[in-house]
Amino acid sequence: MATQWDGDIPIYVQLYQQVIRRILDDHLLEGEALPSVRKVASEYQLNPVTVSKAYQMLQEEEIVEKQRGKGLFIKEGVKKVILARERINFLEKEWPVVLDQIARLNLSAEDLLADRQGGK
Repeated sequence: MATQWDGDIPIYVQLYQQVIRRILDDHLLEGEALPSVRKVASEYQLNPVTVSKAYQMLQEEEIVEKQRGKGLFIKEGVKKVILARERINFLEKEWPVVLDQIARLNLSAEDLLADRQGGK
């Protein structure tokens, strides 16, 4: 997880987002346990309440499930659900901003697909 925090976004939201990214990147697998609140809080020098809030968000969205006495585990099938949700979010919120920037800079498809390694 990150050690640099964006001052404009609450840390618990950033922790939540990191877990989502780690699931999508297969760094956290379905059925795998999340690190304990204490471990994350200690490792990143955070208040345990902050970590708990992030984990609570994950529980509320049914991304993780609590197993009594064992901790929180990533639910089976959740990667597919997250991927679908994140694609919709990207296409509805982020992609229009990217398209506006492409138009503003008058970039062509060839410009976007050009090999940047070649020094163009």
